Amino acid sequence: MDIGKRYTPDKIETKWYKFWLDNDLFKAKGEGNGKFSMVIPPPNITGKIHMGHALNITLQDIITRFNRMQGKDTLWLPGEDHAGIATQHVVEKFLIKSEGKRKEEYGREEFIEKVWKWANEYKEYIKKQIMAIGASVDWSRERFTLDEGLNKAVRKVFVELYNEGLIYKGKYIVNWCPSCGTVLSDEEVEHKDEKGALYHIKYPLKGENNYIIIATTRPETMLGDTAIAVHPSDERYKDYVGKTAILPLVGREIPIIADKYVDPSFGTGALKVTPAHDPNDYLLGQRHNLESVQIMDEYAKINENGGKYSGLNREEARKAVIEDLEKEGYLIKIEELEHSVGHCYRCNTAVEPFLLDQWFVKMKPLTEKAIEAVEKSDIKFYPSRWKKVYLNWMNEIRDWCISRQLWWGHRIPVWYCEDCGHINVSEENIQQCQKCGSTNIKQDEDVLDTWFSSALWPFSTLGWPENTDDLKKYYPTDLLVTGFDIIFFWVARMIVMGEKFMKNKPFSDVYIHQLVRDKHGKKMSKSLGNGIDPLEIIENFGADPMRFTLAILAAQGRDIKLDPKSFESYSKFANKIWNATRFVLLNMDDFEKIELTPDMLELEDKWMLSKLNKTIKIVSSSLKKYEFNIAARALYDFFWNEYCDWYIEAVKNRLKSENKQIAQNVLIRVLDTSLRLLHPFMPFLTEELWQNLPKINEEKYLITAKWPEFNPEHDFEKEENEFEKIKSFIRGIRNVKADINIPQITKIEIAYKTLGDNSWIKNNESIIKELAFVTKINIVDEKPEKSATSYVDETIEAYVKLGELIDIDAEKIRLNKKKEKLEKEFIKYDKKLKNNKFISNAPEDVIEDVKEKYSTVKTQIEKLEKLIEELK
Repeated sequence: MDIGKRYTPDKIETKWYKFWLDNDLFKAKGEGNGKFSMVIPPPNITGKIHMGHALNITLQDIITRFNRMQGKDTLWLPGEDHAGIATQHVVEKFLIKSEGKRKEEYGREEFIEKVWKWANEYKEYIKKQIMAIGASVDWSRERFTLDEGLNKAVRKVFVELYNEGLIYKGKYIVNWCPSCGTVLSDEEVEHKDEKGALYHIKYPLKGENNYIIIATTRPETMLGDTAIAVHPSDERYKDYVGKTAILPLVGREIPIIADKYVDPSFGTGALKVTPAHDPNDYLLGQRHNLESVQIMDEYAKINENGGKYSGLNREEARKAVIEDLEKEGYLIKIEELEHSVGHCYRCNTAVEPFLLDQWFVKMKPLTEKAIEAVEKSDIKFYPSRWKKVYLNWMNEIRDWCISRQLWWGHRIPVWYCEDCGHINVSEENIQQCQKCGSTNIKQDEDVLDTWFSSALWPFSTLGWPENTDDLKKYYPTDLLVTGFDIIFFWVARMIVMGEKFMKNKPFSDVYIHQLVRDKHGKKMSKSLGNGIDPLEIIENFGADPMRFTLAILAAQGRDIKLDPKSFESYSKFANKIWNATRFVLLNMDDFEKIELTPDMLELEDKWMLSKLNKTIKIVSSSLKKYEFNIAARALYDFFWNEYCDWYIEAVKNRLKSENKQIAQNVLIRVLDTSLRLLHPFMPFLTEELWQNLPKINEEKYLITAKWPEFNPEHDFEKEENEFEKIKSFIRGIRNVKADINIPQITKIEIAYKTLGDNSWIKNNESIIKELAFVTKINIVDEKPEKSATSYVDETIEAYVKLGELIDIDAEKIRLNKKKEKLEKEFIKYDKKLKNNKFISNAPEDVIEDVKEKYSTVKTQIEKLEKLIEELK
């Protein structure tokens, strides 16, 4: 049978994904040998997937297919995230551009309708991208973080936490984005080092001809100062505590207080206190009952409390305040300073600390079980170092601000009575006040933080708060695969909510996947232009080569440095699998399945089955430990280096003989097993090829076929070691041919000298002759004249008789020229590595590259010197 010369991924991928879907092969059936369940980290509906998503989906699919083939009832539940801030921001921009209107011009209801329309279109777009990667998710159970079921769950959780006193409303310093117009949680703020300045300003003391000097990076906020604080043990200021200072430019009298929070070593050791515009100052103000004077509005413009600076934005206000301080003699000096500034993770605007009424979750009372689950290893992190990161954060956790000033999201289920002031909290929409019966009620305008609904994802998607069959069967889930950047946003909160509402962990294992960087180790980004689009890679090479590339590079705890050339390499591997299968199928004339017993098998058969057995063990154990790279590397090495390069070559003559049946059966069984092992990594290619194999069992589809198991009967250790010796012997002869420019297919005579047992050579002369193109093999006591040596091991030397095969004098000249060229390269690399300036300034990957070239060239020179000596 001929499957054709060309591997065409696009046709195969479309065909098989549709087939799997049409036949419900991704669907959890509720029966099996145990269960495996996992929820997908729901991608935002705001656009295209990137290479990080492709890695995440690939790794999840590998584990899902692995478990499905083990006969487990397997559920991988898909869905999308409504992504509150991000989606509203994108749709607003889209509507301004396409219809020329802002959201306020539509009104809340109409705007939300438009976002829903946009969301439904993009949900389908995201879905197609996930399908393109080959994700075997159960689409019949697809969920959305804003669907009706999730809304029911969200409201129930909010109401229960509120009734227990764990959700409260209060004034608090929050991270405010003036551009997005909403609060950000601490985890949504990205800190970046920026060049700034430290302004030294003198504050006069009331009733004295003296002053105190403070140092600040934000002079514009001094308009809201209500105190100056010093450390109680700071001798410089012990006589200042209890006195009153006059706030420059404003004239407000402010106290000088002592507080241990103050760092005496920073600036002047005297701290201006602005409770309404700094989180630490706010806490300090609470301790000392200080007034909070808010001097900015939600657009980061100075408000009426800023006097003559009212209406200026914060940058303009800073400039004006500095000019006036200088003019009036209050500005002492300005020092350059590099400091960390918080930015909005969405729009990159500098975040403004802002005092607002917000809704919060008290986190401390909820964390005990979530900490215990990880400390006792009920939940395990892979790599394990993330356990410490998680626990450190949980032990220092602050209350979670859950309200957002947006329209798109789960609206807070709170109604305020305009008549009696009662706060009504309800799972259902209400029409009248629960206390006084008035219909004059108004729902809270804010929505919940996106992460609030996402925190319920593992159980709300399975039907909670109803006690559904899915919830009983599939909760807790077995695995979560996610990125390190959302351990706090999402992972920790899912554990908290799972322990609180399900009285059980949400998952057993958390695999933190790698960050995908470019080949130089830089983070991929649009601005740097170094991003790699996974959909383009799929279009150019196919989904399977992309998946295999990502898997083989996914070493635990190490970022992936992704060179686009890697996809080419593993595209060649896909072609190799295709071509090897084609060769096998073309040699299956009169194939008949027979039961194989050890006494029927040749040495190479036993070696092959033994190597396959070890590969099954390595791949299975590696996947159980989420060591994707080890499993992928074992498969690559086995299939290409052992099956194709050695076994197929070794049995070619047997396939032409009348006694071909055993070779055919071993070929097919090893190929069948290899395709099973490769299936989780390369599902489309393997299903296509497996369907074309002669059927050796009753299974219909590879996706649900039985996973291979280690077979003790195929553990042929003795025969495996013997064949490995033969491989080394042949490889040595091939290397000699390559070194002295003799084509591999040239027939040669060889000899060998041995200090030990040589029976394995005598017993396998036919294989050696066939695979090394040898016509005659002699045993000798001394190295023959005009021969080149191959050192097989410490007991055997093999000699390739050169005779008239080459002009030895001409060959020596060629080798010496090659050596001279390499020596020049060696000197160049040696100088670089001895140059301290190069070692200090060059990027790490460049230095490593030079070291590698230095080592390679050194080895090549040593090899050439031996060869030249041989030819004397």
